[in-house]
Order: sequence, then C-alpha cells, then structure tokens
Amino acid sequence: MSRYPDLANIDLLERIPLTAQTVLDVGCNGGALGMAYRRLNPRALLLGIEPDPTAADLAAQRLDRVASVDVERNPLPFDLDRPIDCILYGDVLEHLRDPWAVLRRHAEALSDDGTMVICVPNVNHWSFADRLLRGTWKYEPQGLLDETHLRWFSLDSMREGLEAVGLLPHDVSPRVFDAEKAKEFATAIAPALRNLGVDPAAYAQRAAPLQYVWRAVKRPRPMLSVASSMLAPVGGVSHVRIVYPMQALRSDPGVLTQIGVSEVTAPARDKPHIFILHRPLLSGERGAQVIGRLLSEGWVIVTEFDDHPDHFGMLDADDQLAFRGVHAVQVSTPALAGVLRTRNPEVAVFPNAIRALPELRNFLDPQVLTLFFGALNRERDWAPLMPVLNEIAQKAGDRLRFCVVHDQAFFDALHTPHKRFTPTCDHETYMALLGQCEISLMPLADTPFNRAKSDLKFIEAGACRVATVASHVTYADSVEDGRTGLLFHHADELRDRLLRLVAMPELARALGDAARAYVAGERMLAYQVGQRIAWYRSLWARRDELTKALQGRLADLVPAV
Repeated sequence: MSRYPDLANIDLLERIPLTAQTVLDVGCNGGALGMAYRRLNPRALLLGIEPDPTAADLAAQRLDRVASVDVERNPLPFDLDRPIDCILYGDVLEHLRDPWAVLRRHAEALSDDGTMVICVPNVNHWSFADRLLRGTWKYEPQGLLDETHLRWFSLDSMREGLEAVGLLPHDVSPRVFDAEKAKEFATAIAPALRNLGVDPAAYAQRAAPLQYVWRAVKRPRPMLSVASSMLAPVGGVSHVRIVYPMQALRSDPGVLTQIGVSEVTAPARDKPHIFILHRPLLSGERGAQVIGRLLSEGWVIVTEFDDHPDHFGMLDADDQLAFRGVHAVQVSTPALAGVLRTRNPEVAVFPNAIRALPELRNFLDPQVLTLFFGALNRERDWAPLMPVLNEIAQKAGDRLRFCVVHDQAFFDALHTPHKRFTPTCDHETYMALLGQCEISLMPLADTPFNRAKSDLKFIEAGACRVATVASHVTYADSVEDGRTGLLFHHADELRDRLLRLVAMPELARALGDAARAYVAGERMLAYQVGQRIAWYRSLWARRDELTKALQGRLADLVPAV
C-alpha cells in the first residue's frame, strides 16, 4: 500500500491539454490521475514513473506503461518513437535532489507544443511561519512537512528555475484549502509585518496557497480568447453545447474562456477573440444593437445552434439576425448545417460529444432491467408506442422497471407499478440516473425537425454502457443495428426489440459494451478540441472578409449594423 492517497489531483487534471497524444506522469503513485485523464481522452498513450513497487503495480493496471525506477537516475525509461505532449509532476519535485536536472532532461523529450504541469508546495504558506514562531517544527508522514521533502518553492524561485532549464512559465494557479486560517494568521501578525516594512495584504495573498500549479511550455503560445453567452441550463443542452466544450478548450494553454458573462471586456483588438452566442434571438432593433456592440469591440461573432430553426419560427423572419448577422454558425449535425447555409455560408459542424466516460454502475442484477426515458417535447413521438410499452411491461412484470426524467405524461401513461419519476434536473443528475439503467428508449417520428436532431441520447447512453433502442430517424446514421444498439421503424419492431432484451439481458450488456467502446473511440469531446481551436483561429484570420460578407447580408435590412 502506498503511503500517499490514491486520488487524482483535479487541479492538475484540468490543466492537461485534451489534445495530448502522449502523457507522462512522473511520480504517478497508483495511476489515479492517469486513470481520470483516460476517461476524458481514451486515445492517449499514458506513461508512468513510480519508485514505489507496490504503487507501480497498481498503476500498471491503469496506465499503458509504468516504470518503477528512480527518475533522477533514469529520467526516460521508455523506448518511444514520438515526443511527449504533456509531462506531469504532482507533488514530485520537492522529493528530488536536483529537480532542475530532471526538468531539463524531460524538456528535451517534450514536443514543440508540449506542456509541463507541475504542482509544488509553497514555502510562503502561513503554517511554516506559524510553526517556526511557536517552535513546533516537526516532520510528518504527509503534507507540507513530509519527512521525504528535500526542498520547497516560492513563486520567484519556481519561475527562475523553469526559465533556467529553457522552459517558459505560462500560467500559475494557487491551491488554497484553509483561507480563513490564513487570514486569521495574517491579521494576528499584521503589526509585526508593518514594523518589518511588509504589506499585510500582500503577505496574506502569498501565504494562503498551500501549493501552486504551474504550466510551462517550450515555446510561446499565441493566445485565443473565447467568450460565450449561455441560456439557462434545461435538460443538459447548455452543458453539452457550451459548458463542456469551453472547459475542453481551456485545457489548452493557448486558450482563455469565459461563460455567461453579460459584459465581457474584449482583449486588445489585435488579439484573436471569438464571441459565441448560444441559441440567440436577435430580432429587430435589439438584435441590431447586440451585433453592433460586438462588432464595435472587434469580436468575431459565432452563433451556436443545435435545433431546426423552423421549430422556433426563426428561419424566414426578415428581422432575424441570429444567422445572417454573425460571422459564422456552429451546429451539431450535417442536416442542420445544410439548412443554415442558406442564411450564412460559414457553418462548422461539431457533433455532440461526451466530456468524460462515467464510472459503470449498471447490470448489477441479471434478473432485472431498467428502461430509461428522458427527453423534452417528445409526446408526439412516444404516444403511438405506449400501448406496446404497456404490453411489454405487463408481460415482464418486475423484471422490467422504468426510470422517467422530465416527461410526466409519459410516466403517467405507463401502466406498471415498477416505475420512478424525476422532474427536469441538471445534467449531472440526468447522467447519474441514466447510468443506473440498462436500456434507453429513443423514439423520434419522421419529421423535418427530428431529422435535423443529433444523436446525443445515443452517445450519452453508450457512454454509460446502456443499450440503445431507437428509431431509425436520426439514430440510423450512428447506431450500428445489432451491434451498438437496436433500431426500429414502428411499434411492432419496438415490441420485438424490447422483448428480446428482456429475455436476453446478456444481449443488452453486449450492446452497451459495444456502444461505450464506440463512444470512447470516436465521440469524445477531447477529439474535437484541436478542430475547434483551428476553426476559431481561421475565422479570426479571415475576419475582414467575413465582416464584409456579414455587412453585405444586412446592408438593406439593418443599415445601423
């Protein structure tokens, strides 16, 4: 058993670029950090160095390759045919005799666009001064006074050390765990600080962090700022289309993001900056004012939209600027892109994707299957199928249970006592409920609106290892019938599919496993980060041309813009 907790440092995890193809975790302990990153980016090659043989054995079950060596004697114990994109040091450098020699050697193996993510203890932490003043300096098994620590770091010493080995400090973030105690200590010694000529406020700021997380790079990164508005979260759409993509973009050291800020301060006009409008209603004078303000501040404006606009009466409105009044549009499906290119030719398709593979929590009882239904505005789609659902529920009895989210009418129409209902909830709760089920029902009638919808329900179910039973509409393009899910055209086919799963729970498990493998291999948000950044940078590079086209589309309609 390792002497350190088997936990992932979330502050490190969030700063590992999702575009990394090869990641080295130095001092990986049991591999918890790499295991957490694999849920975000399953394609990455994950390497670990860990001197403790017991911890290294556990890490070897989670990472691709693990070497149980002293990193100072053998800094690169892997035979690699490619550079490393990210190297991690989570509470490691303080244990080394010469950390700068290790960093210098690892920097040579880093790709040109590579990143180092480093967590180190703060020698200015208030508890050091407190112990020294009280005469209670004693080493401990863990923490700042870990008995194996050989050194500590200040902001200045860490910055100087990184620069000395040829790295560029990019950003640094404090980890503060006891802000109130730090404040109390700084207040108590404020008179002494003033007598020493030390500003108490400045001291309190540098004494609060227990650790700092640094990111260092080999060469300067041209910064890209991406800001976004966001509708109030309903049914997870805002998270899937805005929150999670922005989090993914922020993992790149060259990207700054802001979400849901009503008044965003634009960066310098010569610095790339993109403003995303989430499902905007930009009609009439008010719409013209929004567009005019963003243009005057130098933003490249992108509309994010993921439903057929006819449903909202938007496509043909003469004073609607949501598509014509912006530089570009981003959507979730090729069908929707085809519809919107008639209003704006600059359209990019970013299919809905999964941010992180959830932990598996279903198929715990082979005698019971739970069917999940959770969707907005689907009554016309499911109503013709309800007699079949009730027929199957009666035949299956307590072997088939139902979990319904949001749709009270669907829940009430089910004639079975084996059901539970959850009102409209946040996306995290939605995914937790889905992950406890074994089958997910996805009915869509054949309408223009539905044909433009995405397969989000399928990839969410697949990520959770839940077997999909879906209509051919929308889902036939991504569900491989009989392997990653079951498709149906009408109620009789639905009856056949569901009865087959109730009779053969092992088939549901096999479909769920195959769907999860498909999502892990093809539909992770990590795989879009590079494409999104490249598109936003291309929009910025073409901003004069795109602005001229925008103004041309609106010349006769909104002279003020």
